[in-house]
Amino acid sequence: MEMVGQILDKIDGYVWGVPLIVLILAGGILLTVRVGVLQVRRLPLALKWMVKNEEGGKGEISSFGALCTALSATIGTGNIVGVATAVCAGGPGALFWMLVAAFFGMATKFSEGLLAVKYRQVNPDTGHSLGGPFYYIERGMGPKWKWLAKLFALFGTLAGLLGIGTITQINGISTAVKSFFDPDTLHAVTIPGIGEYSWAIIITSVVITGFVALVLIGGVKRIANVSQIIVPFMAIIYVVFVLILVLTHVSLVPHAVVTIIEGAFNPRAVTGGIVGTMLVAMQKGIARGIFSNEAGLGSAPIAAAAAQTHEPVRQGLVSMTGTFIDTIVICTLTGLSIVMTGAWQVEGLEGVQVTSYAFQNGLPFPSQVAAFILMLCLVFFAFTTILGWDYYSERCLEYLTGGKTGALKVFRALYIIVVFIGPFLTVSAVWTIADIFNGLMAIPNMIALFALSGVVGREVKKFFDAGKHKAK
Repeated sequence: MEMVGQILDKIDGYVWGVPLIVLILAGGILLTVRVGVLQVRRLPLALKWMVKNEEGGKGEISSFGALCTALSATIGTGNIVGVATAVCAGGPGALFWMLVAAFFGMATKFSEGLLAVKYRQVNPDTGHSLGGPFYYIERGMGPKWKWLAKLFALFGTLAGLLGIGTITQINGISTAVKSFFDPDTLHAVTIPGIGEYSWAIIITSVVITGFVALVLIGGVKRIANVSQIIVPFMAIIYVVFVLILVLTHVSLVPHAVVTIIEGAFNPRAVTGGIVGTMLVAMQKGIARGIFSNEAGLGSAPIAAAAAQTHEPVRQGLVSMTGTFIDTIVICTLTGLSIVMTGAWQVEGLEGVQVTSYAFQNGLPFPSQVAAFILMLCLVFFAFTTILGWDYYSERCLEYLTGGKTGALKVFRALYIIVVFIGPFLTVSAVWTIADIFNGLMAIPNMIALFALSGVVGREVKKFFDAGKHKAK
């Protein structure tokens, strides 16, 4: 098993190596130029349209519902754990490079949303929408590239089922609940042939699986309806508490900002030589930023394609706000709290423990209350990620099978079963497998974005030259 883990780690290193990071970042820079730095000039308009749905548009769910469905998968444990990992491995400067990746990622996410709507397939009778990288590859680049579209859909299906949407998330939820309610495993039961588990894990598995099943059986509309309630709620709760942490230590903010900027260009001066080069800080920050906001991976446009809209550019702008909320707002606040409290310098802490330390030592509440708040955020973040990735992987499977309902029902049942058994699987390689499939999704998607960047530029010029943004 150890050898399998080593092989997977090596594959992961190749997939998420410098070439892929450069490919995604270069794509973001190219698209930023193509759209005329639209992520700055049109951000107020995008934020306005984010909550103002278009009337009479074709599609299954509202633009806001599509955004929340995408955010349900995007805002996840990466915002809490991923930021901590980046700062600990690359120093505070990694946060600066994470923001750089997010800036260019906004142009990427805009382009993905635009192309998803432009090339989607909408059933005129049922209103059912299907779109995303597989269709803008096949229809935008041409039928001869259908093999590449199929490849993306295959990677997307496997990414949802084999890790990022199921086992990793339910493991995160059950671990967080157990750590709070039964950290010493005082209330345990032995399951024959499986092992001894805390009642906290067993109850969590049953309850979460029940809620997941109730939502997924209702299809995309129920996923969107639930996401529209939970996503804004969980994001606001998390942001409010991190803001309380920052504002109660506001005098430390200037020093933290200087530390972050200095660490971006001269890591040795900040980390005492632990992080030796600017390249390490850059690589860790950009990689974690891409993993957090998913710009370039091709997942979010699958949700964008279901939006009720006539205008691809409009939905592109709404999709773009996802990266702004996920990384520029939430990840920045998390990183700032970690740097301000010195949590990244505490030896022996890793992942969620780093953020937990920041909460417990930075919030003006008893440490138990702060730990409960973080646990609650982790549970909500991971739960919605389960929902969002089921939607993504089902749509990928629908494309692969030509919409065979039998295959989709079997997949959904299998997805729910994997969620249920997830807490009882202790396969550390699952995270690596999820990471690999995420990276593999990005390759065909980025090829398409480079090939169709001219289409994106023309659509933007046509939309704003016609003054359509003023009529909405």
